[in-house]
Amino acid sequence: MANTTVRGAQAIHGQNPQFLVEYVIRSRIYESQYWKEKCFALTAETLIDHAIQLNTIGGVYGNQNPTPFLCLLLKLLQIQPEKEILVEYLQVDEFKYLRALAAMYIRMTFRPAEVYELLEPLLKDYRKLRLRSMAGYTLTYMDEFVDSLLNEERVCDLILPRMTKRDVLEENSEIGPRKSLLLDAMEGKSEHGSERGRSRSRSASRSASGTPSGTGRVNGSTTPSETGSRYVSRSPSHSRSRSRSRSRSPYRSRSRSVSPDRMDADTEPPSSM
Repeated sequence: MANTTVRGAQAIHGQNPQFLVEYVIRSRIYESQYWKEKCFALTAETLIDHAIQLNTIGGVYGNQNPTPFLCLLLKLLQIQPEKEILVEYLQVDEFKYLRALAAMYIRMTFRPAEVYELLEPLLKDYRKLRLRSMAGYTLTYMDEFVDSLLNEERVCDLILPRMTKRDVLEENSEIGPRKSLLLDAMEGKSEHGSERGRSRSRSASRSASGTPSGTGRVNGSTTPSETGSRYVSRSPSHSRSRSRSRSRSPYRSRSRSVSPDRMDADTEPPSSM
């Protein structure tokens, strides 16, 4: 009873969901200690506690021993949780191995259009993942893992179900065109460059139409300094008068000059009658 699919489960790709895992690997999972101790009577809620404790992804290692990642994947296929629960698994940013487990399950069970819509946003996730295989531990990344799910035929030692190509889905209007992250980045840089070019052209035009230093022009009008320098008379009489005025002492008295006679007349007391 522990190895049977939950009652009322829907067939995936025309077969029992557990049959998506090859018979040899599935029998190895049933015999593993992790399956017997950790995966017994798990539900969609209690499975999260084990998924967040994962520290590797992968298929089989050593003497064909299945990884805990593969055991939990088979358990998901066995209990077949609702789609909303899987989407919630996928949107959890804090636990990357739970997200990887949900991405693997979605790739194996969902429709092609839903697979592209749900997994392509994960190509922006560049976090590291530890992969365990027959060769030992290797390092991979979330975007590489998702890209292999979308393009490869075998991932984590499992043969993935065939999936319709994206261009075919676009021709049938089942999915919209893919938005490239690199194209968005290039468009952002081009817009930034055009803004900088506009600001430079504006500053260049302002400097070309502005007043150069020492010209004496403002907005096309002639300043008093320019008129004075342009219309100065060059006649000898004018130059002499200017030289004479400059030679005079700057310390001229500003008071009126009064003659002594005038001063006496002013100070004489009035005659008595």
